[in-house]
Amino acid sequence: MENIKNIAPEVYELIQKEIKRQEETLNLIPSENYVSPAVLEATASVFTNKYVEGYPGKRYYPGCQFADQLEILCSQKAKEVFNLDENWKVHPQPLSGSPANLAIYFGLLEPGEKILSMELTHGGHLSHGYKVHISSKFWSAIHYRVNKNGFIDYDEIEEIAQREKPKIIISGATAYPRIIDFKRFGEIAKRVGAYHLADVSHIAGLIAAGIHPSPFEYADVVMTTTHKTLRGPRSAIIFVRKEIYDKIRRAVFPGIQGGSHQHIICAKTVAFFEALKPEFKEYQKQIVKNAKVLADELIKYGFNLLSGGTDNHLILINLRGVIDASLAEGLLEKANILANRNSVPGDESPFKPTGLRLGTPAVTSRGMKENEMKLIAQWIYRILIKKEDSEEIKYKVIDLCKKFPIYKK
Repeated sequence: MENIKNIAPEVYELIQKEIKRQEETLNLIPSENYVSPAVLEATASVFTNKYVEGYPGKRYYPGCQFADQLEILCSQKAKEVFNLDENWKVHPQPLSGSPANLAIYFGLLEPGEKILSMELTHGGHLSHGYKVHISSKFWSAIHYRVNKNGFIDYDEIEEIAQREKPKIIISGATAYPRIIDFKRFGEIAKRVGAYHLADVSHIAGLIAAGIHPSPFEYADVVMTTTHKTLRGPRSAIIFVRKEIYDKIRRAVFPGIQGGSHQHIICAKTVAFFEALKPEFKEYQKQIVKNAKVLADELIKYGFNLLSGGTDNHLILINLRGVIDASLAEGLLEKANILANRNSVPGDESPFKPTGLRLGTPAVTSRGMKENEMKLIAQWIYRILIKKEDSEEIKYKVIDLCKKFPIYKK
């Protein structure tokens, strides 16, 4: 990074500090991960110099022949990753998850039509029609919840759908630790004449590896970000049944965005190549193994886990009556352990959450396995329950991180 160092030394210094922070921190945030050196290289490729608008073969600028080939290759590899046939088309241009969801809504809905999605405090996502998000300004959002045991209640969803007649039903969540029954969602959507949108941003890698059931047989549109369990750049991609693809295509461009980011499409393509390798499947298996061990250990230490455990990469701890969630997040961060405060059922507001969200994609990328999960659970217990000094445990965390570097030299 000599060029950065010479031109913008302050930026260079921040990059070096961030490298050190990442290397010395146990990252349990389930929506974060570490990309490979190859994906990093692609993100910094010369494709960042090319401005493109439109689609392969129909651009509004000259000089796009290689950008066209790249975008076509990205779509091909994305379909291979999820084993899709000619009934599905791919839109690789969305910049991130929220704009991708907005494009889907704009493409399939008229203003004021209804979206049925998971309540934010029960595990849903901001972009699924929550009241402070722009999606709620154009469309009417209604929500389903998890039951008292922390599981999705599909009978309740069907009752709401029959009563409200939404135009889109969204399956998928940002904080749900259990298997999602995409088949049931699809059946409900068909019965009420709704589109089924599966937002699999968190579990896309698990689906690609066959660890979690796939939504493609039962959905009309599938959207995923590419930076979580897929271990790609911060971006998104949309899969659409071919009969409605033009609606989504026009909604993305020229509907809500102009030129696509070809350097990020380049990085997505590299990530899809990686996802087709056998070791990717083994990595996804280890994510789930690690999550289950971490969950079991936390339960042994007396923590109350939503739904009593996990089936995927994610764990939700209910800290109500134990410790303030914001305080818990801060105490862990002082020990170089990152887990984010998160709403759980019963919270009055997502701005005052009483839960803690943990995940295993990033620590698994570092090569950590079951024994390390047991150690992490013990540290969380010692900090949050035993009230031990975070600074003392911090040194143990750093020592562990040194044994599992993010990027091996």
